[in-house]
Amino acid sequence: MLALSRKKNEALVINNNIEVTVLEIKGEQVKLGISAPREVPVYRKEVYVQIQASNQEAVSMDGMDALKELLG
Repeated sequence: MLALSRKKNEALVINNNIEVTVLEIKGEQVKLGISAPREVPVYRKEVYVQIQASNQEAVSMDGMDALKELLG
């Protein structure tokens, strides 16, 4: 993991097309602005984890059994 220090209104660039800017700092909360191409999905980690869990559930054994039933 790369750890960087940034102050308000300072930014970092990822892969030449994603910019993350520190917009505001209040106590222990930091507000970030993310500028990325539309085709690059950006999620809060807790939402991303839920999406991954749902995807895993969709391909679970129940899903495989349903697919087998459809295919005969």
